[in-house]
Amino acid sequence: MSLPEQAAALRELHRPGAPLLLPNAWDVPSAVLVAARFAAVATSSAAVARSLGREDGQAAPVGEMLDAAARIAAAVDVPVTVDAEAGYGLAPGELVERLLDAGTVGCNLEDTDHERGGLTDVQAQCDLLSGVVAAGAAAGVPLVVNARVDVFVRARSGDEPAALADEAISRGRRYLAAGADCVYPIMATGDDVIGRLAEGLEGRVNVMYRPGAPSLARLAELGVARISLGSGLHAAMCSWLSSTLDQLAAGQPPY
Repeated sequence: MSLPEQAAALRELHRPGAPLLLPNAWDVPSAVLVAARFAAVATSSAAVARSLGREDGQAAPVGEMLDAAARIAAAVDVPVTVDAEAGYGLAPGELVERLLDAGTVGCNLEDTDHERGGLTDVQAQCDLLSGVVAAGAAAGVPLVVNARVDVFVRARSGDEPAALADEAISRGRRYLAAGADCVYPIMATGDDVIGRLAEGLEGRVNVMYRPGAPSLARLAELGVARISLGSGLHAAMCSWLSSTLDQLAAGQPPY
């Protein structure tokens, strides 16, 4: 498929109540395994950064992160969407150009301000999102934009989940109006909170599945459009490897 066709296919996979499931990859082998079973591949910035010996939070050079995405896109025959963190300080046109050069057709953009800490000004984030959408349209590839909302990540002790959900909805509605396809209130959990988010954002919600979260089936019932695993698979793989190496070090067969 051409990049415009891949973008259209990826967008179509976002269906509230029948969500797109994205087991996030970090390198070519993990992406190939995902692509053999799922309709799209998403990267995890944390997992990619750690596989490069870096840390998440835009600590890895943008070139290294996008080179990893390009290797993944070249190795699979399904649409690839990139966790582009907060956009790496690139202007929207340059960010889109580099994403398309990597052969990818979607991106996450988060509203954490990595330089100052805390959340990015809502209007500034809307400007970034609308700029990315416009640059994709101008390039002939309508990128699928997943607008990450970090109010739950930034929550303080004593913050009420319902109030955090309301803030996420408020930000998310602005981001959708700016052209985002989906809103990603990362770390949101609980049936009540996720249901509130799905209702307030008309189902255009991405939820991260993690231990203790509602089941995949329940998330579909709650009306979300997209489910990600974040860096969960990479963490599980590292845990398995650590345990296996412990066995080997103890003189036991590793497998």
